[in-house]
Amino acid sequence: MSKKKQETDPLLALTTADLYKSIGDWFDVLRYERHVSEHTLRAYQKDIGTFVRFLSKYNGAPLSISLLADSDIPAFRAWMASLTIDNELSATSRSRALSAVRRFMDWLDKQGIAHNPYIKTLRAPKKPHKLPRPISAERIFELLDQYDARNWEDCRDKALFTLLYGTGLRIQEALSLNIEDWPQGSDTDFLTIRGKGKKERKVPILKRVHEAVLEAITAAPYAQTPERPIFVGVRGGRLHQGVAQRNLRKLRISFGLPDSATPHALRHSFATHLLEEGANLRQVQELLGHSSLSTTQRYTDVDNAKLFEVYKMAHPRS
Repeated sequence: MSKKKQETDPLLALTTADLYKSIGDWFDVLRYERHVSEHTLRAYQKDIGTFVRFLSKYNGAPLSISLLADSDIPAFRAWMASLTIDNELSATSRSRALSAVRRFMDWLDKQGIAHNPYIKTLRAPKKPHKLPRPISAERIFELLDQYDARNWEDCRDKALFTLLYGTGLRIQEALSLNIEDWPQGSDTDFLTIRGKGKKERKVPILKRVHEAVLEAITAAPYAQTPERPIFVGVRGGRLHQGVAQRNLRKLRISFGLPDSATPHALRHSFATHLLEEGANLRQVQELLGHSSLSTTQRYTDVDNAKLFEVYKMAHPRS
């Protein structure tokens, strides 16, 4: 870590030198060895920062390796309680924070740096079972038709959201694509994606998706070099995820769509609509890049929920 960055890092004042170095080393492991996404890394950094801040205040001193190793169950429970009371985090966010701290402590243990048996005894908060909220295909196509083909930024946004719905990519996977990554020879080709953990998968490219992306590449007022991002911002750099989300939010509001209509909802819709049309769960798992089938299984719950609603409306004794 650079000296300048250290000087602005709030963790520096909250930890002793040994723990500060270990935290930095673990973040490097996440970034360079486990290849977590930038979004995931920021979540780990935020959760570890909140944890260190609390324990340092709880102990009345900068947190050290020895203090961390000696922390007991009341200390950990007090930290979990603070996530609810002081930080007002949801059960999902608290569960994520506990998982981050457990993984960090497990890494410290395996490295022979510190051992604390109590962190594993904490129960994770029970998370609510939330179903993905798909958007109907008709509404998605109506939404995409609102873009002005004469405006290069509209062409870019339309291509991005068409790609998300047509392939089920995560938005960061789509934004990380360069021109050289896109199949140039055919509109029935496959796109190679490196997803979470650098896992590679291939997804088919439909003709409508292929044409929209090629149009966006051509329309952008920047040189079409192989290493240029497919989706560029107004200054020619890679389009930021927040900008894409904001652009869809503006269109969603003007179009009267619910708050659930986000870029990630297009991925949910891709999976749900495939399953509704009879696609195999394993095939959808592979297309989405899920490591666990149980994650993909959630989309069958959406289908079942929809079926139950139809049953309640149509059955004479419902």
